[in-house]
Amino acid sequence: MSNFVVSARKYRPATFDEVVGQAHVTKTLKNALANDQLAHAFLFTGPRGVGKTTCARILAKTLNCENRTKDHEPCNACNSCTSFNNQTSFNITELDAASNNSVEHIRSLIEQVRFQPQQGQYKVFIIDEVHMLSTQAFNAFLKTLEEPPPYAIFILATTEKHKIIPTILSRTQIFDFKRIQVGDISDYLKEICKKEKIKAEDDALHMIAQKADGSLRDSLSIFDKISSFAGKKITYDNVIENLNILDYDYYFKVVDAFMQEDLSRVLLVFDDILKKGFDPDIFINGLAEHIRNLLICKDESTLTLLEQSDSLKKSYKEQAQISPTNFLLSALSIANDADVNYKMALNKRLHIEMALIKMTYINSAATAVVPASLPASGAAKKKTIEVSIPIEKDLKQPIEQIKHTNDSTESDEIIEATIETEPIKEAQNEEAIILPIETADKVPDSVIDINRSNGDTSKKEKKNKSVAASVTDASAVQEPSLFALPTLNSLDALDEEVEKANEEKLKNAKEINLDTVQKYWSAYADTAGSPSLKLSLDGTVLQLNNLEIEAKVASHHGKNLINNEGGLMDYIRSKCGVDNFTLKVIVDEEKLAAEMKKKPPKPLTNKEKFDKLLKVNPLIKDLKDRLDLTLDYE
Repeated sequence: MSNFVVSARKYRPATFDEVVGQAHVTKTLKNALANDQLAHAFLFTGPRGVGKTTCARILAKTLNCENRTKDHEPCNACNSCTSFNNQTSFNITELDAASNNSVEHIRSLIEQVRFQPQQGQYKVFIIDEVHMLSTQAFNAFLKTLEEPPPYAIFILATTEKHKIIPTILSRTQIFDFKRIQVGDISDYLKEICKKEKIKAEDDALHMIAQKADGSLRDSLSIFDKISSFAGKKITYDNVIENLNILDYDYYFKVVDAFMQEDLSRVLLVFDDILKKGFDPDIFINGLAEHIRNLLICKDESTLTLLEQSDSLKKSYKEQAQISPTNFLLSALSIANDADVNYKMALNKRLHIEMALIKMTYINSAATAVVPASLPASGAAKKKTIEVSIPIEKDLKQPIEQIKHTNDSTESDEIIEATIETEPIKEAQNEEAIILPIETADKVPDSVIDINRSNGDTSKKEKKNKSVAASVTDASAVQEPSLFALPTLNSLDALDEEVEKANEEKLKNAKEINLDTVQKYWSAYADTAGSPSLKLSLDGTVLQLNNLEIEAKVASHHGKNLINNEGGLMDYIRSKCGVDNFTLKVIVDEEKLAAEMKKKPPKPLTNKEKFDKLLKVNPLIKDLKDRLDLTLDYE
């Protein structure tokens, strides 16, 4: 039989210093041992494969070690450590709560607590997957967990802390284990490769660490699988082939084709990926992550967020330099939309190809809005637009003149324009109105002055306050029409429109009579899916008071059913052409009282039934006596 031992067991840490990525836990435990401030119950919680059970065993071994080191680590040489390593220690008890979760198992454990350790100072009880215990088992465990004997220490481990009842949590000292970083896992795998004399590429180990998703045990299992496949030399190609992972090179090729707007190359790369057996959603998700990594590489301060090897980071930085930020943001949005809608797409390949086509021509779509007749963006400078608008209470004949002066040395020209606005008769106050002016492009050096006048401009300027808006930008030139100021809407005109609309509604409402409403009411009742609702609608008495429909029902239950039927009034409003109909449902108390008085007949007892039958036919008694029958009420 083979003596092979999986790496997760072979290289399980034996001391606190060997534990990977959990320094905040190991340091706290070592300090507690140094200061003799050890709790009687611990709860180790966190994701799978991050060292919870390992730390519990190391702590248990350290507690009974006869010759602890200066760093408060187990010596691994004394009788206690040796017996623990050989799994023959009587002072340490491990219980798997996944298969021993009943009250009887906990009672058996409590019985063991009563006996003092035969050797050493402490008896340590490690309960793994403690969240699997039943509620009754937790309750049986409470008292012992809260007040154990001084020689007993409990260490509970779980991946699902939320399933543990609060009374248990309050009796333990909780340590939260975190996911192990990709770099820490990769470094640990390098050490194992040295011990096993395996040559492995950094990118290959980094990919294994990424695939492990923060679990060191998972990474070691993957490492064993790859080493069995590749032997003593592990390459990046071996890893992506064995784990069925898309190579990063595909994503770099696609983004390069995006930059060159080479649609044919993009589609051919995508076709090659599909031929290798990868699903389209795997590709679009990987592409979105690749674009996200390029965005991260745009800033040196965020490079730490990129969990890749050093050689791969260099490739990302090079491609990020040639990829505009606006392109990356747009492409990331398109990729996200494609992923969200992927499940609903009937032709999934076409769905992803459409997303790739959009990404290919992002740059062309962005530059198409700038007309070719405008000056080149290189000649533009940092510009300032100043707008001054006095606000008046009564503007009868406002005329705006826009003077546009080009400060360039080549030419000076003045552009005049007239903007007509409706008069504003009333205003809440004379405060200045701030007009937001936004532009993402450069404009020629200019100052735009807008003056409103209706005869005497100087007097108006003394009465009213002015608005000054300064907009500074340093991007490309846009069309002059984009700088046009919005006109002020007339309040009087809006009021007239509202009044006209209300008059039209009132006119339509006057033409509606009770018979029309009753017809649509009955039509809706015929389509009601609930028999109770249909019965309530059919038994309703309607009255029409202008724009209010009054409905009388015979029960409070019917009132609730009609009030909760939101589609009823929408149906009647649409059919009548009046959207401001209201509904008032009231209970007809007289009808309700009459219904309440109608009590059902009292059921007869068995004796009353027999007596009634005797009155109809007295021979029934004789029949009863002859057959020696017994009545069930006797």
